[in-house]
Amino acid sequence: MSVRAFLPAPVPRETLESVLALASRAPSGTNTQPWKVYVLQGASRDQLVRQVCAAHDAIYADPALAAEYREAYDYYPRQWVPPYIDRRRENGWSLYGLLGIARGEKDRMHAQHQRNFRFFDAPVGLMFTIDRILGRGSLLDYGMFLQNLMVAARAHGLHTCPQAAWNGFARIVLPHIGAGEHEMLVCGMSLGYADEDAPVNGFETPREPPQAFTRWLE
Repeated sequence: MSVRAFLPAPVPRETLESVLALASRAPSGTNTQPWKVYVLQGASRDQLVRQVCAAHDAIYADPALAAEYREAYDYYPRQWVPPYIDRRRENGWSLYGLLGIARGEKDRMHAQHQRNFRFFDAPVGLMFTIDRILGRGSLLDYGMFLQNLMVAARAHGLHTCPQAAWNGFARIVLPHIGAGEHEMLVCGMSLGYADEDAPVNGFETPREPPQAFTRWLE
């Protein structure tokens, strides 16, 4: 599950190293291992939060500024169609409903969306990049790496929230983490100990049953 409220308790470096070592066992085509990870804690984390939140607020005040922030690749489709748009809407309104945010409350929606750029208060922020020269298959490999990391985190009592929301602010993120010109931002992730008392962490997304997406051929 994606956790959207974390405790401030720090995560030991040896724990993070163990999680990353387990994640690195993910399969990749011809063992290319396309992942590169940047771990943000303390001042480096806080500075990035300030910079991106300021940009996010500026776009909210002047939507025309959004043109200055582009994702390097299309994470979502350019045109939404059923059933995907229906699931997306259900997900969004279910979350807002749990938080008591009604339709039309734009300021509250903006504030909730900005929680992404505060890492949901998690003490650890992760940024993942990939070499631009690699192909689409390496993104498939990357997904398995991220899943490994998330499962390994749970084994250590940690929770995560993978976040594509950061991708639009790559022009801020990449220089901040010291990424090279050949690197592309894949996504970010919040990591830490879940705040079990936060209502938002009671949100559970529905799943289609196997018979809805499986065809048996004999």
